[in-house]
Amino acid sequence: MTNKINIFKCFLTAIFAIFIISTATAYEPQEKEATHNTVAANGEEKHGKEHTESGFDAGKMILEHVADSHDWHLWGHTSIPLPVILKTDKGFDMFSSSKFEHGHATVHGKYNYRLEEGSIVIVDELTQTIDEEATAKITDLSITKNVAAMLISMILMLWIFLSVAKAYKRNQGKAPKGLQSFIEPLIMFVRDDVAKPSIGKKYERFMPFLLTVFFFILINNYMGLIPIFPGGVNLTGSISIAMVLAGFTLLITFIIANKHYWHHVFAMPGVPIPVLIILTPIEILGLFLRPFVLMIRLFANITAGHIIALAFFSLIFIFGEMNTGLGFGVSIFSLVFTVFMGALELLVAFLQAYVFTLLSAIYFGAAVDEGHDVHNHADDHIEVKGAH
Repeated sequence: MTNKINIFKCFLTAIFAIFIISTATAYEPQEKEATHNTVAANGEEKHGKEHTESGFDAGKMILEHVADSHDWHLWGHTSIPLPVILKTDKGFDMFSSSKFEHGHATVHGKYNYRLEEGSIVIVDELTQTIDEEATAKITDLSITKNVAAMLISMILMLWIFLSVAKAYKRNQGKAPKGLQSFIEPLIMFVRDDVAKPSIGKKYERFMPFLLTVFFFILINNYMGLIPIFPGGVNLTGSISIAMVLAGFTLLITFIIANKHYWHHVFAMPGVPIPVLIILTPIEILGLFLRPFVLMIRLFANITAGHIIALAFFSLIFIFGEMNTGLGFGVSIFSLVFTVFMGALELLVAFLQAYVFTLLSAIYFGAAVDEGHDVHNHADDHIEVKGAH
């Protein structure tokens, strides 16, 4: 079985390698041709001079790496093109992102499309100006870099958990081995240190969601730290991904919340009515602030880690433009700080997955808690029954 798994891994690696080489090879000449056309249109000497004088733009480089895009950048001018799917009032348009030629070309379909600062816009065929009214009608359903990374992480999670599930069936009553021995402590950690203390006896019904969220965030956090394909994507640092995860926590909380929970939100027992006029709106606002804080915490911490690491790399090029020797000198310190930040990010990646899962479990526990009144009534009933 182990040999079969190793063969399967080698096969997947070979497929990915062939895919990367073929797409990169096919895409590179298009980029060169696009550059040549741009130079021819604007003047070779002028274009080269402007490019030299513009210098290294650290802010632009950092934002391009942490933001989503319609292609997957590998190195230099080499990228993996991704499918572009656009829904317009005239119907669907589908084509490869390589046709944009890194924003140098206009794609002709039902409209004339151009890539402007990572967003697809519609331009007028004659004036080449952006048609704001038509652009507003576009629904971008493209497979972007974040979407592709999410699909890869989903496939990886399915492979991990299906393999572990098969191992459990195959080795019943035996000590875990291989991947199973690595995943099992993490599952036990989520169950014993997160779900049980936070939710109580009803923890089992929430385990599928808590495990899914924990491993989804954990795997994508660590994949984001890998600088080469299929890693290096700031997926969990995307505000939309963090918002959806927090939205699921909010939705589940609303669905499973009992009468006792809603009673405390809208009319907390023992609180005078004049105070409730102030307290109730705060409690209602708190329902939405909790998942909002979950979203911001995940988004800010993961994105900040990527930005800091890229900022240290940028120092090399910034000082290198001033003086070559200075650039080499700064590179030593940048490398040391980047290694330190990388080690710190390994811890942060796990902590963010843990904190998000823990807070979600706490919210679920509060929503299903029966309250002290129910427990006290049960205890009194037991005492009376014992006295009789």
